[in-house]
Amino acid sequence: MIRNEPAQGAVAPINPWRLCVAPMMDWTDRHCRYFHRVLSPHARLYTEMVATGALIHGDAARHLDFHRSERPVALQLGGSEPSELVQCARLGERWGYSEINLNCGCPSERVQRGAFGACLMAEPAAVADCVKAMRDAVAVEVTVKHRIGIDRRDEYGFVRDFVGALRGAGCSTFIVHARSAWLTGLSPKENRDVPPLRYQTVRQLKQDFPDCTFVLNGGLADTERILHELEQVDGVMLGRAAYQSPWMLADLERRLFGPEGAPEDEAEVVGIMSQYLEGACSCGVPVRAVVRPMLGLLHGQRGARTWRRLLSDPLFLQQHGKDSLRAAAAHAPPSVRSRAVRPAEIHR
Repeated sequence: MIRNEPAQGAVAPINPWRLCVAPMMDWTDRHCRYFHRVLSPHARLYTEMVATGALIHGDAARHLDFHRSERPVALQLGGSEPSELVQCARLGERWGYSEINLNCGCPSERVQRGAFGACLMAEPAAVADCVKAMRDAVAVEVTVKHRIGIDRRDEYGFVRDFVGALRGAGCSTFIVHARSAWLTGLSPKENRDVPPLRYQTVRQLKQDFPDCTFVLNGGLADTERILHELEQVDGVMLGRAAYQSPWMLADLERRLFGPEGAPEDEAEVVGIMSQYLEGACSCGVPVRAVVRPMLGLLHGQRGARTWRRLLSDPLFLQQHGKDSLRAAAAHAPPSVRSRAVRPAEIHR
């Protein structure tokens, strides 16, 4: 598979962060990102978080390879040592990533043991050193994803001062999960739901740092609410909504950037992804790795349950192999199954 050739005919949006898909562990791998790019040519896509040690001491290509059509795609790094982050940022730039993002928002105990993630918000000067070191080393944008507080330190001044320290180091784009991270007492899953959402904090950051870009993340699952929030911040980042109801990306593509690049319907997406699945299988990629991000494609429609059940069934995938998506579409509503699968390109 091709990794870093420029996509033919791709046109960058005026604001690259207007619509983003969150970095999600065990989810936003290269196959998921390919699928999301089919749905939205303009969305900014992010890798899963990659720890610096995994790149420096492991198989860099396994973590970094991507298909040319995924661009613009950002590499999210987990780490706290400036020299290691610089080494990995240079790798990401060399591989063709459009952005290097530093994770200051993950609350998991494993990440805390590595001294990175949300716990870094307690050390703004150290994070600023990391940001400056990477900015000095690479030409691509260096951004930070963070929370609005940690544990009970969730007063506005805490996150304002954190952003201010990073702004002084040259960071101008902040992706803000509008919840505090409770580093003790809550699991990572609970940290995505229990601490209350406070979108007003992100709006206030935008007012206090008008020259910076602020992307709102957390709990965004309704198109109209997203459009409302975009009147007050620079961009939005979808997390769970991107895999629970991925067609929302196609809807937002039309609403934010116009209909020209968005897929016409789910049948077109199935056709494109069927061709991708054939190529992936020929390279030894398991069928499940490609179809798993597509389980929610028909969310809210008649036949959605059957679609999910078939594509979650190992025996079904084993039986149909590279034709699994077409076989599942045969059981879908007429709007999906009636159109013949035809050759198509992601960038029309």
